[in-house]
Amino acid sequence: MLSILIPSYNFDVRKLVHQLHQQGVLLRVPFEIICIEDASLQKYVDLNQSINALSFVTHRVLSNNLGRSKIRNYLATQAHYDYLLFMDCDSMPVSNAYLSNYIEQIHPKQLLYGGRCYQEQAPNDLTLYFHWYYGKHREQSIAKDRQKNSYQSFMTNNFLIPKDLFESIRFEETLTQYGHEDTLFGLELQEKRIPILHIDNPLEHIGLEPNHVFLKKSELAIQNLYILHTKHSVHKEIKLLHFFLQTKRLYLHFPILIIYFFTKILLKKNLFSRLPQLTLFDFYKLGYLIQWTKKQ
Repeated sequence: MLSILIPSYNFDVRKLVHQLHQQGVLLRVPFEIICIEDASLQKYVDLNQSINALSFVTHRVLSNNLGRSKIRNYLATQAHYDYLLFMDCDSMPVSNAYLSNYIEQIHPKQLLYGGRCYQEQAPNDLTLYFHWYYGKHREQSIAKDRQKNSYQSFMTNNFLIPKDLFESIRFEETLTQYGHEDTLFGLELQEKRIPILHIDNPLEHIGLEPNHVFLKKSELAIQNLYILHTKHSVHKEIKLLHFFLQTKRLYLHFPILIIYFFTKILLKKNLFSRLPQLTLFDFYKLGYLIQWTKKQ
């Protein structure tokens, strides 16, 4: 019936797996939980290996890092059941009926996406605030709103897909660094006309990252996005690429780059404050994209 697949990298997954296991045994349907460490540090391997003692749970360790796309494809090859539930390791169900909510909506010809949410209260640690604020305002949304743009609203943190449908697409393994593998996967779902049903069954993203880490990952994601644009003609659905191409046609890249160069420090100061302006982050990303492409 259900294979729950968790790629893990340098994170304590014990609480997540224990909660999923408790829900799973109440389902009264065949299930398994497979967690694979993608070359995690030994301290996390030692912490997480205890989940092997749980019934229907498998914990394995890879010595070489496969990356976000390849590890998910590998997890699918290890699954024994016909439905695959992919989730990020740095997350937690917000409902005790998380698994049963998916089972009730399961369908052999569609993908289910449950969504992402963040804690209600802002973190006390200012270095984590920007990640929380961005996620709360740009990534968290209800199913009704996500369904309006079902493919563009898809993320890989929390989705259930029939195994045969997944095998017809799989994740693009040439994307080895962080970011936008979900964008390409969503577009391929759209091209193959595989429907996505958005439901309100979120996982809370508990792995908030410090400002410098979150910003660096955002920059890596921008690089990946441009690679997708050049190799897969991804542009129409992505606002950043749309503005990049539009401003290029209007010969605005040079003035934008000048403004970006002289305001970058001030932009970061705002983004890392208690009053970040996401429109300034949009400009930061556009400036970074223009700068990075000129170096290629």
